[in-house]
Amino acid sequence: MPADLNGTWDIISNENFDAYMVALGIDFATRKVASMLKPRKVIKQDGDNFHFQTITTLKTYECSFKIGEEFEEVTKGMDNRLCQSVVNWDNDKLVCVQKGEKKNRGWTHWVQGNELHLELKCEGKVCKQVFKRIQ
Repeated sequence: MPADLNGTWDIISNENFDAYMVALGIDFATRKVASMLKPRKVIKQDGDNFHFQTITTLKTYECSFKIGEEFEEVTKGMDNRLCQSVVNWDNDKLVCVQKGEKKNRGWTHWVQGNELHLELKCEGKVCKQVFKRIQ
C-alpha cells in the first residue's frame, strides 16, 4: 500500500538548494531571496489523486495530478518553464519525471517517521529538503 502523504509540513532543512536553482537557470538575486524562504507544503491525497501546495510569504505554487497520468505543468514560482510531468509510485516513494527544456529533472517525495523528504533533481544537481508534519 502506498504511503500517506496527507498533511501540512514545514521545512526544517534545505541542502544544496542554491546549486539546484543554478541548474534551473535562476538569477542570483532571485536565488538569494528564495534561499531565505521557509516553505510550507500542504498535501491532499485521495487515492490516486493529489493536490500539492507549496506556500511561502512571496508565492504559492499549486499542482494537481493523478498517479500514472501525464500532465502539463508550468513550474510557477521556480523557473516558470513548461514541463510534461508524470508521477508514479516507486514502493513508498512518489516519483515525478519532468520532461522539458531542462534534462534529468524531477522530484521524489517520501515519508520517514514524522518527516516528509523531498529530493529535487535537475541536470545532475540534487537538492534535499526535509519537512516536519505540523498537522
